[in-house]
Amino acid sequence: MKIIVDADACPVVGIVEKTAEKENIPVILVCDTAHIFQTSYSQVVTVEKGADSADFKIVTLSEKGDIVVTQDYGVASMCLGKGVFPIHQSGKWYTLENIDQMMFERHIAKEVRRKSKKNHLKGPRKRMKEDDEHFEESLIRLIGKVQNIQKTDRKRV
Repeated sequence: MKIIVDADACPVVGIVEKTAEKENIPVILVCDTAHIFQTSYSQVVTVEKGADSADFKIVTLSEKGDIVVTQDYGVASMCLGKGVFPIHQSGKWYTLENIDQMMFERHIAKEVRRKSKKNHLKGPRKRMKEDDEHFEESLIRLIGKVQNIQKTDRKRV
């Protein structure tokens, strides 16, 4: 298992690294050339700046049993198809049971923005300490879930 982070504008990189280091899990930070990361723990993979270049690299690097941290529903959907466990920076897990609804809601919101004369909606609220705590707890639970699945799979072989 490894953790791959869609690192462009990701507010939880430090939490991911700290948690992964405790569990001795490798981390790959994927970013485009507009971002620079200095890290003593993670591998940094830099891709050319361009539409979806980081997204495709994340999907390419991911393998069954990995965890991907992303806020991109499309990336999450592609990862689910590979047996990867995607998690949003809010701590919400993307699953086969919820991804269709999330993609549909995103589509509807985009249509509403497109049809309204007011194309700019307020951005996300300011990130709070509680948001980081919730993400960390959720990531720890997800790591435990993946480790249990992997142990069960090894016993079957």
